[in-house]
Amino acid sequence: MIRQILRSIVILVSLINGALAQQKIVVFQSDFGLKDGAVSAMKGVAMGVSQELTLFDLTHEIPAYNIWEAAYRLEQTVPYWPKGTVFVSVVDPGVGTSRKSVVMKTKAGHYIVTPDNGTLTLLAESEGVDEVREIDEAVNRRKESGKSYTFHGRDVYAYTAARLAAGVITFEEVGGRLPQQVVMIPYQKASKQGSVLKGNISILDVQYGNIWTNIPGELLQELDVKTSQLLTIRIYHNQQKKYEGKIPYVQTFGAVAEGKPLLYLNSLLQVSLALNMANFAEKFKISSGSEWSIEVSK
Repeated sequence: MIRQILRSIVILVSLINGALAQQKIVVFQSDFGLKDGAVSAMKGVAMGVSQELTLFDLTHEIPAYNIWEAAYRLEQTVPYWPKGTVFVSVVDPGVGTSRKSVVMKTKAGHYIVTPDNGTLTLLAESEGVDEVREIDEAVNRRKESGKSYTFHGRDVYAYTAARLAAGVITFEEVGGRLPQQVVMIPYQKASKQGSVLKGNISILDVQYGNIWTNIPGELLQELDVKTSQLLTIRIYHNQQKKYEGKIPYVQTFGAVAEGKPLLYLNSLLQVSLALNMANFAEKFKISSGSEWSIEVSK
C-alpha cells in the first residue's frame, strides 16, 4: 500500500514538472548572428517537433565565444518570462568536446538548455538551481544527426528544448540527473568593504558605451552618497588599473555637461558610468567580463 502511494506521488510530481515546461514557449540565444541560416535551422527543428510552439529570440548578437556575456544576457532576461519557459543558449566554443549538454531547471521554474560551460553562472546564483539533467542524446537528438559534431544547437539543444516545451517529454526524460551544481565563472561579487564598494563590470551598454556594474543601488545608499557628490572610481583588468577618476553621482545624463562623466543607476538599479552624449568605454578603452572589476569610494 505504501509503495503504491509513493509511486502515485512520483507520478504526480512528474506530471507537475512536465506541466511547468509546457508553456509551449522557446526562447533562443546564440553567438551565431543573423547573416546565415543557423538560427533559422534551429527554429525549423523546433517547429518540426510541434507547430504549436511559439518561438522567440533573446539575442543572436553575443560576441563570438563570449560565454560570460551569454550568462549575463540570460540573467538580464529570464526572470521576466513566465514560469515554465524553455530557453536555448548556444555559445559553445567547446562544441564536440567533453563538456556536458544539460538542462537546468531554476528554482523560479525556468528551463535552460545549454552546454555546461559557465553560461549558467549568473542565473544559478540569482534564481537558484532546482535540478540539472544531462541530455541523453540517444533519445533527445535529432534523427540522423549522429555524424554531425559541430551544430549541437540545432541537433541537440533546439530539439530537446522543443520536445520539453511541447510536452513530448517530461523534464525527467531529458536524461540522467546530475549534482545540483553547474560550471561557474569566477568574478568580483558586489560588496562593501569599509568605505569602498567593489564589483564587476558585467556588461557594456553597447549602443552608447556606458559601463554597467553589478553593484546594486542599495550598496551606494550605504555609503550615504548625496546627489552631485564626487566619487573616486578605479577600474581594473586582471587586477591592473586601467582607469582612475572622480565622477559625480547624478540621476540624469543632462545633469552634467556634454562629454562629461557621470555615475548613475541604470534600468536594473545598478551602479553605472557614462559620458553624456559620448562613449565612455571607447574613450577609456574599457570592456566587460569576469576579468574586469571596479571600485567606488567617497
